Amino acid sequence: MTGSVVEEQPVTLEQMTPAWLSERIAAAGHPATVADVQWQRIGTGQIGRCYRGALAFTGDPQGAPSTVVAKLPSDDETSRTTGVLLRNYLKEVRFYQEMVPHLGIRVPRCYHAAIIDEGPEFSLLLEDLAPAQQGDQLAGCSAAIAEAAVLELVGLHAPTWNRPELHTADWLFVNPSMAGQDPGFLYKANLPGFLERYGPALDADQQRIISRFGDFYGVEAASHSGVASLIHVDYRLDNLLINDAQQPPEVTVVDWQSIQVGSPLSDVAYFLGAGMLPEARRAVEEPIVRRYYERLCAAGVAGYSWEACWTDYCLGTFSGFAVTVIASMIVERTERGDAMFTAMAQRHSRHALDHAADTLFD
Repeated sequence: MTGSVVEEQPVTLEQMTPAWLSERIAAAGHPATVADVQWQRIGTGQIGRCYRGALAFTGDPQGAPSTVVAKLPSDDETSRTTGVLLRNYLKEVRFYQEMVPHLGIRVPRCYHAAIIDEGPEFSLLLEDLAPAQQGDQLAGCSAAIAEAAVLELVGLHAPTWNRPELHTADWLFVNPSMAGQDPGFLYKANLPGFLERYGPALDADQQRIISRFGDFYGVEAASHSGVASLIHVDYRLDNLLINDAQQPPEVTVVDWQSIQVGSPLSDVAYFLGAGMLPEARRAVEEPIVRRYYERLCAAGVAGYSWEACWTDYCLGTFSGFAVTVIASMIVERTERGDAMFTAMAQRHSRHALDHAADTLFD
């Protein structure tokens, strides 16, 4: 499934000059001359920095984009180390270089993707999708946006459903330096600090199920039906650009730093568990998951029953636990990050409790 990797050297923001930008844009089919660029920091990324570049052209821009987005490694040393250890930088660059042509999910157009070894030195230059707006993890979303986001996942999951070629892409899997470790090592190691920091915002039953997950970390993954595809892993509102002027809303997916091979329903459960307030989620989650299932079948996925899909979804309610506990403790701490991780802990744990998910592998 992989294509050829374009070997470019990563650049800094200062090296993304008008001349350099002109070359990248011309390579994408727009032979325009960039006269000036003005960069502005955007987003609140925990692993990387993002900037929007406003472009001014000499003469006719030939349909070239007026703005672009640059993505670069974090300035924070802890976040940079994490990005290398978890292969976040490598995964995102390789995703744009190798995987995008084979998928049906909507992603930004990539003008440049480069990395040295596994990072932290990397750079991406991407399409800017304004006026689409970044989703708000804290506010949650409507049922219409939730359905659009879940159905967009079919374009990631169906083309890669049980494809054996995925297992030849080494970069999709664990860093060799972590091979052989207890799969729950990072979770268990970070759990005490997580509970000290975020535990006061959780009910007692939420604290218990988050703690208990450390005991069956890895067992949960083995309990799924056995189907596998590419999964985003961190599929949540903050990583979606949403144009709700369209009906149904148009969703574009960004931040592919955690992509791996896994149970497709984990992406579905992760999004609905984190992206909706519990009361709103309970009212719509089964119809949304059923429509996702119908779209999978229409896209050619066969031999997968609705009963297996729903069980995988219930098991997938644990998919946000590791991201919440581990990421919250190993990236740069920010005020919004604390609010986001608190909301994720509250919503993911309540989601798993609603489905009694811990009883599915007792």
